[in-house]
Amino acid sequence: MSAETTTTERGRGVLLLFAATIFGSAFLLFQVQPLISRFILPWFGGSPAVWSTCMLFFQVVLFAGYLYAHLTSTKLSPRWQAIVHACLLIGAASLLPITPDASWKPDPAANPSVRIIMLLGACVGLPYFLLSSTGPLLQRWFSLQAPGVSPYRLYSLSNIGSLLALVSYPFVVEPALSSPVQAEMWSWGFGAFAVFCIACSVGLLRGSSVQTDDVTTAAADDGPAPTWGDRLTWFGLAAVASIMLLATTNQVCLDVATVPFLWILPLTIYLLSFILCFDGDRWYNRKAYTALLFVTLIAVINTLLGGVGVSIIIQVMVYLAGLYFCCMVCHGELAAQKPGPKYLTSFYLLLSAGGAVGGLFVGLIAPYVFSSYWEMHIGLFACMLVIPAIYYRDKSSLLHNGNSRPAWVIMSVAVCLLSVGLLRHAWHLVGESIAVTRNFYGVLRVQQNEQATKRGLYHGSILHGMQFLDDERRHIPTTYFGVRSGVGAVLQNHRMGQERHIGIVGLGVGTLASYGTPKDEIRYYEINPEVVRLAEDYFTFLSDCKAETEVVLGDARLSLEHEENQQYDVLVLDAFSGDAIPTHLLTREAGELYAQHLKDDGILCVHVSNIHFDLRPVVQGLAEHLGMYSANVEGLANEEQGTQHCHWMLLSRQPIEEQIILATDAFNKPEDGPILWTDYWSNLLAVLR
Repeated sequence: MSAETTTTERGRGVLLLFAATIFGSAFLLFQVQPLISRFILPWFGGSPAVWSTCMLFFQVVLFAGYLYAHLTSTKLSPRWQAIVHACLLIGAASLLPITPDASWKPDPAANPSVRIIMLLGACVGLPYFLLSSTGPLLQRWFSLQAPGVSPYRLYSLSNIGSLLALVSYPFVVEPALSSPVQAEMWSWGFGAFAVFCIACSVGLLRGSSVQTDDVTTAAADDGPAPTWGDRLTWFGLAAVASIMLLATTNQVCLDVATVPFLWILPLTIYLLSFILCFDGDRWYNRKAYTALLFVTLIAVINTLLGGVGVSIIIQVMVYLAGLYFCCMVCHGELAAQKPGPKYLTSFYLLLSAGGAVGGLFVGLIAPYVFSSYWEMHIGLFACMLVIPAIYYRDKSSLLHNGNSRPAWVIMSVAVCLLSVGLLRHAWHLVGESIAVTRNFYGVLRVQQNEQATKRGLYHGSILHGMQFLDDERRHIPTTYFGVRSGVGAVLQNHRMGQERHIGIVGLGVGTLASYGTPKDEIRYYEINPEVVRLAEDYFTFLSDCKAETEVVLGDARLSLEHEENQQYDVLVLDAFSGDAIPTHLLTREAGELYAQHLKDDGILCVHVSNIHFDLRPVVQGLAEHLGMYSANVEGLANEEQGTQHCHWMLLSRQPIEEQIILATDAFNKPEDGPILWTDYWSNLLAVLR
């Protein structure tokens, strides 16, 4: 066998080893994101901010991994790079498995963002850090061992591994395996990856295929050194794409549900754009994609203005289309400006820095600086500015360096018109409110009508409670809690006149307190402290209540888990984030917990009103699992009484009392087939209206 043939076979072996390792690292990197986020979601109230905070952590650690890859590849000899990385891999493997311990469940007074970041750092911090560094570091190692061969195709391969991990999670991994089993299998996968990664460093340790950096530099076509303008462009494009990724995810989850499937859709689009753009020039056409981006920006702004009146399917499609074209433009321009292998790690470092800054902005800064969800508006405005910035730097464009004033005037007018649409929607969110507040759990607004006769509390665009302001009507239970609603019928008739212990999950404006009698004890569970403050400062249901009331701050599931059996006569489940489904409060595990705290003749009232989803089969599944009777109760709208059309389900171990049935607008038995959700499985498509 000739020496040339041996060298060729060895080169193929090296390529396969590096390709397998990079592919595996990317798969594990993006498999652990929904895995660990899904695991801890019920612990932190099921808020969309849980995923945003997790993404913030992942992006910051990704930047740290890229920084490590850049510094070690430029400051250490190849031999020492291999030694240091192998030691870290062995250390990370010794910390496995990554399964979070229940001791990490939050205290009610703890800052959720800080707690989530600490939990992720302790459980997956070092393994994720090393996986993050693998792409750029091994591409650099490959360029040292195979000089003259472009490593950027390996970057595209890593994105394919990432995409496969994301797509497989909701359709294969999540339905088939429980979260603890997922964590254990992932840990075994990381151990195998560590072995492969150490094998990739053997060539560096031998020094047989790596002579000096000078030889490699001379052999490679590194091209000109990037300017500061180039570096700033890399950073800015990556930051805009990152902001749009997280802002779009928040927008979708706010009005639907916080579930892995809806996290993964935007992230899949984000990664797909990376794959296409870095695979080759044929996938990205500047003129076509900038024009399509402009068109989708118009569609996104119109959809925002349409609000909940727009079909959820249309909303998701439009928002994801906007994200796709934004990412294709940003990542297409990044791919067109990628430097030679010598500057590879600095290029990836700036990309990850832009992504991390975008994550910091959406996940940590925006919730505490802005009073409403304005990061979507800022991301869309940044997308508008990307288009003229691209053509300003394009030497072949009429707009290069500010040339062609008429073209610049037309583009400026277009940007201004789109900005007016964004400002109009932003004003709608806060301009008509008498109070606006935002924290980890979302945006709350108190609005009053022009006649100052009634006042309502909104989460996003969904009304969560309303009160008349005049003395004659301020005691009337309104919205979804009227006297003919399911919960109203129960609270007026079940054990009325006796001492009752009533539990209510979700405070709202405290409307249900209007049903309290001097013999009642009402215990509210509310996760958001701002809801409590607004209910006390702007509404009087709690202060007017004749019963003894108490508000327990924190997630209801965690609170009920730590409490002794409350023996509730009535337990009401009315917890919503916007119009999003609180999936962790409708699972088998949650239902079993509610049943433990009910008396033998107690009634569980579940509010299932929802614009986009029919939750009745899910609650029916709970009833059958718990061996309870169940019934659907429909409440009709009455403008004079301030009530809205609503649906409640009543669950009880005993047949529902006749006086309750007679007190409702419409009472019937469930007809749809039952669906049982668990903490580890839920299917939104099965309940889509």
